[in-house]
Amino acid sequence: MTKLNLYLVRHGQTYFNIYNKLQGWSNSPLTEKGKQNARDAGERLKNIHFDAAFCSDTTRAMETIQTILDLNQADSVKHPVTSPYFREEFYGSYEGTNMDVAWYNAGAPHGYKNFHDIVTKYSIGKAKDWLKDADPFHDAENNAEYWERMDKGIDLVRNADLPDDANVLWVSHGNTLLSLVERFGGGKYDVTVRPKNGSLTTATLTDNNFKIVDYDK
Repeated sequence: MTKLNLYLVRHGQTYFNIYNKLQGWSNSPLTEKGKQNARDAGERLKNIHFDAAFCSDTTRAMETIQTILDLNQADSVKHPVTSPYFREEFYGSYEGTNMDVAWYNAGAPHGYKNFHDIVTKYSIGKAKDWLKDADPFHDAENNAEYWERMDKGIDLVRNADLPDDANVLWVSHGNTLLSLVERFGGGKYDVTVRPKNGSLTTATLTDNNFKIVDYDK
């Protein structure tokens, strides 16, 4: 059974992050601080050999991961595999909306005013379901739709024909990291607050298991 060591980095800060907007599938440029987040992550990981690298096809993820790979000094792969499977949750008509407004609209019909309260009482999955319900176009991904896509991304990593104990770099997104930690973290971590830009979470992936090793929010 092949075991892969995953290094999950949240992309660098973007302008939508500063403006507290849901980003999802939308593209927002990295700020100067965001570019520094990427360089900091690259310095932190520069001596780790990566046999493979993956990220979504959004500019914030691609720029972050390429910065990390360019700074690497351990003969790692030079470029990532990009795929829409690794994208952040799609927020439908709430793309670009102030996060507080969007999550209020999702939770208010059920008696909850924000993302924190929805997740504390229920789950991130419930927050996804309620946001789709609140989306007038119903284009936002619900929990089942999100995981149907994300599971394809996980399988893309799992089936990448890598050696046992290979190191894999994966630049991801805030809600996606929370979703992975909620599902595979064994209930050990607080998933009500998004991880910092450039933060590192480690995990292991085998043929039949995904396990969070350390969540650095």
